Amino acid sequence: MVLLVGVLVTGAVQADPLRQGRAQDLAAQALAHEHGEGVARDLERAAELYCRAARLGDPESQFALGWMYANGRGLERDDEQAGALFALAAAKGHEQAARMLRFTGDGGGRSPSCMRGGGGFLAEASGDLESRINRLPADRRAIADLVVQLAERHEISPTLALAIALTESAMNPAAVSPKNAMGVMQLIPETAARFNVRNAFDPEQNIRGGLSYLRWLLAYFEGDIALAAAAYNAGEGAVERYRGVPPFRETQAYVQRIMQFVQHPEHPYDSSVVRPSAIMSTLRPVALALSDDS
Repeated sequence: MVLLVGVLVTGAVQADPLRQGRAQDLAAQALAHEHGEGVARDLERAAELYCRAARLGDPESQFALGWMYANGRGLERDDEQAGALFALAAAKGHEQAARMLRFTGDGGGRSPSCMRGGGGFLAEASGDLESRINRLPADRRAIADLVVQLAERHEISPTLALAIALTESAMNPAAVSPKNAMGVMQLIPETAARFNVRNAFDPEQNIRGGLSYLRWLLAYFEGDIALAAAAYNAGEGAVERYRGVPPFRETQAYVQRIMQFVQHPEHPYDSSVVRPSAIMSTLRPVALALSDDS
């Protein structure tokens, strides 16, 4: 894997510049987690990030994830998965991937599991989230399907997006809170205007606006799901003022519920969206120090 270090963050993505930038950002985060560079080493997290970059068409990430499968590196060894990923990368001219196909085959022509959408969107979710979605009326389940579809386009985990939408409104596009938060993602008028939502009761507009805000929050708080969720509930200003999840009963319960659904502390983020909050420069070293001591 040493040969990969110099090329993962610079490998060309056969796509538009924005897509390329997202893929490179994800690949850089994956590389850091794989080798423990500036963050705790976490091969499972690295594989997840490589997968997201691979879905954006990055051949280096397709190769890196294939290598992890081929060598049982943080994942259960699976030559078919490896071969399918190597085949994708080789089709884009990746020479190392083409050579690896001699050992793994091409995966029988199947699509690698991480590249599939649709039915697998709840794979990382808690059973409670899945059961709650399945118990919704048909019209609300249709809203959940729309949340999944739009989450993919906004580079947000469908599980996180569903957790937010379910907690906010139970997928009700007509919901209005006592604080005048509206629709599926419960946008207050200021947030709706900020993210160009003209009709907060139109499900697609509302979900797009909410996901745009969530994507911004994830970048602002460097992928920390608890902080992003707290800010979605109480505002980013409150999170900065308390330098963490505010001590509001509603917000504490909200964050706890989201984290129970998502079951992962961090989320990939696009660093080009916004500069991180100033509090992150002090919170991150503390987290790393605690990790190093454990």
